Amino acid sequence: MRSITNNMPSPNLLDLRNFAINRSLFSPTTLGRAISRLGFVQADPIRAPARAQDLTLRHRVNNYRAGDLEKHYPKLPIEEDFFVNYGFLPKATHALMHPRRPAQALTSLEKTQALALIEFVRERGMVHPRDADKHFAHGSATNWFGGQSNVTTKLLDKLHFHGQLRVARRDAGTRVYALRDAAIEFDPAADTSGALDDLIDVIVNKYAPLPAASLVQLVTYLMRGVPQHKPQRNAALQRAKARLAHAEVDGVDWYWPANEKLGKAVDITSTAAVARLLAPFDPIVWDRRRFSLFWGWDYRFEAYTPAPKRKLGYYALPLLWRNEIIGWGNAAVADAALQVSIGLVGKHRVSADLRRALDAEVDSMATFLGVQQSSWSLLAH
Repeated sequence: MRSITNNMPSPNLLDLRNFAINRSLFSPTTLGRAISRLGFVQADPIRAPARAQDLTLRHRVNNYRAGDLEKHYPKLPIEEDFFVNYGFLPKATHALMHPRRPAQALTSLEKTQALALIEFVRERGMVHPRDADKHFAHGSATNWFGGQSNVTTKLLDKLHFHGQLRVARRDAGTRVYALRDAAIEFDPAADTSGALDDLIDVIVNKYAPLPAASLVQLVTYLMRGVPQHKPQRNAALQRAKARLAHAEVDGVDWYWPANEKLGKAVDITSTAAVARLLAPFDPIVWDRRRFSLFWGWDYRFEAYTPAPKRKLGYYALPLLWRNEIIGWGNAAVADAALQVSIGLVGKHRVSADLRRALDAEVDSMATFLGVQQSSWSLLAH
């Protein structure tokens, strides 16, 4: 093990793991401040028992309830957009991503349709895709799942990606669009290296400490959200590696923000006896490579895995106990009651402390979901 960061003792894997948990699970704050601190919150439409964005925020926002993000979105300084994946991010970060050079230009027909659609949105202020489709009747087309999507809805999505429309609010989970305050044309001669560096720093701030391979992977994902920066990808990665704090631990290079110091990990027996059921896309568990290095087992998101092949369950929530992820939980609401099935890995068992912590966490999740009753049971080990 060799440190390659100046003036810092050599860390070990436990130091990195403790650092990752402590910096991500900051003291609960307001919704706006939590999103600003995270830098980005990944969204997912599946509710089992709640959407991923709500499950992520419930540990980081005071008195958070499922649906609060959608409810308060119109009044917050945030935007919906594609970053490394789709989600919610501060307006300041959103501005760094635009103007985009489209990854795929509009066809001549789409350009004609787009002009009419933009004028339709301008006249009405806000437009639900259903109303736009009813007005234009563009028909349907095959989507990337192999199913059928309304052409008008797909065009609204493209205009959103290109920066001509924004999501103003959601109605029952469906995006309602409005014009952006100002659409800026892409200038290929503009120096945007600073903006790209800032965007990479947002990624690192959210997911650090990152193994080198994961940093490369995330910057590659970022290029899908800012295709105008693709030619600068390699140079930006080199700049990032030069400015970030980093260390080699057990043959793996790790990176994190340069202004943050790695503290020594505390002994697990002295840490707070708290259990948390995390979203599948929570920043603590998002990087599956890091997950395996930290906790010695492989977590998989199996919602799209055929049921007979699932090992953990449709929407398994990683179970963080103190500073270890020791298993997972599958949660469902039936007959106005929350029921959670807990699975443990390896030799982990339910101690008296863990039982009390699980009671508290499942009760907390029930309050978050707005249900009155809750219970949990242990899967066969």
